[in-house]
Amino acid sequence: MAMYAALRRASSAVVPLALRRTTAPSSSRTFHSVFSTGLLLSGEKATRTVVAPSLRFANSFATKTSADESLVQVLESEIKCAFDDNQSQHVEIPDDFPFEIEDNPGERTIQLKRQYQDEIIKVQVDIPNVALDENEEDDDAEKTSESSIPLVVSVFKGNGVCLEFGVTAFPDEIAIDSLSVKNLDESEDQLAYEGPEFTDLDENLQKAFHKYLEIRGIKPSTTNFLQEYMFSKDNKEYLGWLKNLKKFVEQ
Repeated sequence: MAMYAALRRASSAVVPLALRRTTAPSSSRTFHSVFSTGLLLSGEKATRTVVAPSLRFANSFATKTSADESLVQVLESEIKCAFDDNQSQHVEIPDDFPFEIEDNPGERTIQLKRQYQDEIIKVQVDIPNVALDENEEDDDAEKTSESSIPLVVSVFKGNGVCLEFGVTAFPDEIAIDSLSVKNLDESEDQLAYEGPEFTDLDENLQKAFHKYLEIRGIKPSTTNFLQEYMFSKDNKEYLGWLKNLKKFVEQ
């Protein structure tokens, strides 16, 4: 109805008074016909009527712009904090680190690789997990954090078969979660028997597998460094993620 009223006001400058009186105000189709006829009969140059945006649209646009600007300011503040954290967590690779590191920006995992005698050892390392433990012995629950990193260790011997370990590395401690023999030629749809739970194995067998991994480089000195490295990588990836968010919002 507001648009119709605006058009009626615009037409009054060009439509003769007698012709306007013959127009039925309730018929938009009749009005359009008379308006067009009026323009032709007047012989005057028609002027374009620009209808201003509604107040609701203007307010909506202003609100969106204000919200986006506020979001950018918060992102900039968080980017500065992440940048400062990143600068303070630079990690040097030890000279005796036994693996080559493949670290691709934008990915949450890194790949390790080394050769041990006739074997190829590959390790996929994921972003650290931090779990909060609560001591509920008293009313003021004391919270401590314990960090860990998940690893998948694969041992290849060039015969199309590999030994794969699921490992969780804690500070100064390594836990083997799973163990299986993988045939690389088998379809992923095949459900091969992967053995019992590792913790159900004989204790001596568990210790032997821990030693098996240790001599191949999966030991506390290695995983302790990987914890620091992955915390640093997590900060770098977070900083890049924030910058991508800011770039998108500003477009």
